[in-house]
Amino acid sequence: MGSITKKNFVLGIFFLLLGFLNSEYLAETKDNSIINLFCIESFKVEMSKANLNYDEKIAKDTCDCYLKEFLNSISHQNSIDKCKLETKKKFNL
Repeated sequence: MGSITKKNFVLGIFFLLLGFLNSEYLAETKDNSIINLFCIESFKVEMSKANLNYDEKIAKDTCDCYLKEFLNSISHQNSIDKCKLETKKKFNL
């Protein structure tokens, strides 16, 4: 009986996490999501390292790009690389 309970617990956790990672949920709450908050903070650090002034408009555009790409490709690094390149071109950085 303990084995069945463990399997149900693991299955329940899986579905709970799946619900949190649901792309519709992330898209609807992108401005306040944990992913967006981490993105903004990472953006601030990168701008600081490059000795550039933080610009909220550029940060928002970059993080919107990241979230969109991440939801479409499910590749963290590819999303970062693509959005960094797009931001550099778009804002002449």
